[in-house]
Amino acid sequence: MIDRNQILTNLKKYDLKKAKIGVIASHSALDTCDGAVSEGFRTMAVCQKGREKTFTNYFKTQRDTAGNIIRGVVDECLILEKFSDVLCPNIQEKMMENNILFIPNRSFVSYCGIDAVENDFAIPMVGSRNLLRSEERGDDKDYYWILNKAGLPAPKEVKRPEDIDNMGLTIIKVHHKQKKLERGFFTAKSYDQFCQKSQKLIRDGVIEENFLESARMEQYIIGPVFNLDFFYSPLEEKGEKIELLGIDWRFESSLDGYCRLPGKQQVELEDDGILPEYTVCGHNSATLRESLLDEAFKLAEKYVAATKKYYNPGIIGPFCLQTCIDKDLHFYIYDVAPRIGGGTNVHMAIGHSYGNALWRCEMSTGRRLSIEIKKAIEQERIDEIIT
Repeated sequence: MIDRNQILTNLKKYDLKKAKIGVIASHSALDTCDGAVSEGFRTMAVCQKGREKTFTNYFKTQRDTAGNIIRGVVDECLILEKFSDVLCPNIQEKMMENNILFIPNRSFVSYCGIDAVENDFAIPMVGSRNLLRSEERGDDKDYYWILNKAGLPAPKEVKRPEDIDNMGLTIIKVHHKQKKLERGFFTAKSYDQFCQKSQKLIRDGVIEENFLESARMEQYIIGPVFNLDFFYSPLEEKGEKIELLGIDWRFESSLDGYCRLPGKQQVELEDDGILPEYTVCGHNSATLRESLLDEAFKLAEKYVAATKKYYNPGIIGPFCLQTCIDKDLHFYIYDVAPRIGGGTNVHMAIGHSYGNALWRCEMSTGRRLSIEIKKAIEQERIDEIIT
């Protein structure tokens, strides 16, 4: 892990009155930038050549002569040949000269690699740098390890394919062979079905032959999905430090189209060897019945406590607990994002029911992040939210 003193030394060179918010131009970047301009910050989107027009053209800011925002959310675009070029020392130096406070998202880690993010990225980062590794499934202290230490509910792990016969419906989580940042997930209700489906997916180029080496197999929870978008504020002194800002759920291709077909046609497709894929392509907003909110906050409290104990200083800012709820209204956490979630663009500009109710204004995750940064600068406590 890069030495904290190096980060703080770099931070001391900043003119924080001119601080800008920087982010990889993917994932939840629009929410991050929208929240930043709403709170008076300038923004920089780090773009990959060939994928920049959304940010350079369609969401480019226009400001009046006094600098007030008229339209758009992206002030500057740094266009690189590939996202991972943000690790180049000269690029980092340029960003620090621009007083960039960097917001990590999943695309940042996916394109740059967790080792480089931990060891080579010297730009002051808002959030928990050391917790980003917990998303690497299979690592010794991944988020399943944290959930276990925290006593949080998660789907039961299936150790061997042969055990599926005793467990019942199982989801096999594995990376897509062709789409490196996407999923090659599939389900199986028996060992025989596991063998049939996996061989089919290998032949179709969806998963690697050695997929089991990095796969996570677990009980499939039948129930709706709720991604709980929380925020933890180290700076808060009067109210609760844990906030529920919003809830989202995913659209997955080709799963969603598959599910809209009558059951008979789904069976016919499976008989023909056509299996749904789980590629996330969008999100929508949701709320929970109020009797479940207490349980949702208990999950967050336990997670925050565990991160403080095992990943000092613990979670900072936004995090997302991705959950399913079974027929008895029990939560199961199947994934954890220790940074801004992938679905927070549903909050963008309009906020979310929970964040709005709490803060009495349109409160998105991106805006809440920038409020925290502004508060840290004003109170000269920026070091408490930087890693």
